[in-house]
Amino acid sequence: MVPAMRLLSEAWSVLLALAPWLLLGAALAGVLHVLVPPGFVRRRFRGYGGVVRAVALGVPLPLCSCGVIPAAIGLRRDGASRGAAIGFLVATPQTGVDSILVSASLLGWPFALWKVGSALLTGLVAGFLVEREHEAPAPEAAVVASTAPRGLRAGIDHAIEVVRSIWRWIALGIVVSAVIGAWVPPASLAAVAELPAVLVMLATLAIAVPLYVCATASVPIAAMLVAGGFPPGAALVFLMAGPATNVATIGAVARSFGRRALVIYLSTIVVGSLALAWVFDAVLAHTAAAHVHAHLHGEGAWWEVAAAVVLVAALGWFAAADVRRWAARGRAATPAVAVLPTIEVGVVGMNCEGCVAHLEDTLRGAPGVVGCEVTLEPGRALVRGDIDEAAVHDLVRKAGYSPARAPA
Repeated sequence: MVPAMRLLSEAWSVLLALAPWLLLGAALAGVLHVLVPPGFVRRRFRGYGGVVRAVALGVPLPLCSCGVIPAAIGLRRDGASRGAAIGFLVATPQTGVDSILVSASLLGWPFALWKVGSALLTGLVAGFLVEREHEAPAPEAAVVASTAPRGLRAGIDHAIEVVRSIWRWIALGIVVSAVIGAWVPPASLAAVAELPAVLVMLATLAIAVPLYVCATASVPIAAMLVAGGFPPGAALVFLMAGPATNVATIGAVARSFGRRALVIYLSTIVVGSLALAWVFDAVLAHTAAAHVHAHLHGEGAWWEVAAAVVLVAALGWFAAADVRRWAARGRAATPAVAVLPTIEVGVVGMNCEGCVAHLEDTLRGAPGVVGCEVTLEPGRALVRGDIDEAAVHDLVRKAGYSPARAPA
């Protein structure tokens, strides 16, 4: 087969296995968004019970490591204990309803459920260890009530934003897994796989800890490695340590929670991922290996084909929207626009770049707005044009966030 055609064939196989469960997971995330009461995520997370609630609530949330940073810091600032915030920070990015379903599709339900249990266990251990320390009072902060609408439309919008926030990583995961399947010689993967399992896991860990990978989008890469002969435990290490850590997260934990909390956070992820992966290989490795071979190279049912087409269309739409946003930012930076009156508003409630894109689209489409720029850290919106501050506040609320005093 021509190399390019083989690459496309491998990418299509990954899409068939990934798309239905990714879309279903996004839909379930939208349902959770509507059903969970406003402000519930950030209330009353203190003590060991608070750690348990924070971890249990964080597991199904579809937040990757960079998206979970502001959420965890927000928990802390709104009165949660350090232990609850750290437990949330460890457990949440490892899973999510979309990641669970995709893992089950590509690696089997035993692997997916083991991954959920691993996220729960490591989150609880890290949270309990931090909670044992003397707990200083959390910084005072006013809890801003959510102004977002809560209905069918809000659920659909949230589901779309879940996919939009990680679309680049989804595309990268599909491409990387297709490249591994099409161009990496099976003998190369087999040679690495023949090393002692602990060495394979340590090498995987060394790559995963500093790297930013998304829990959902990295599953196809892990599945392709298993298909090439890697032990499923190595895939588990990659899917636990990768999403839960990266350079940005490590720095944020050190700044916001202190060095001792950082040591507990990293130690729990490193030791926990290696230990749980070793146990999985000893007990259930055969289930993942057999499942991945059957599902990455099979014919797609009509509903899998339909979901793959929808996902490809969505990725194309998100890519085109980002190109338009970048072009609009370039036009807004011209001298003629830069001299226009500027309104700066703080924004509470954004937790990822998808939120930034959503708010920018809302602001840019409003009458009188000539240019705008939204940032995640700090959360704020700069709006230029013939519009007053009250109207900007209304637009922020319309997008589902809360206006606040502009950050200093």
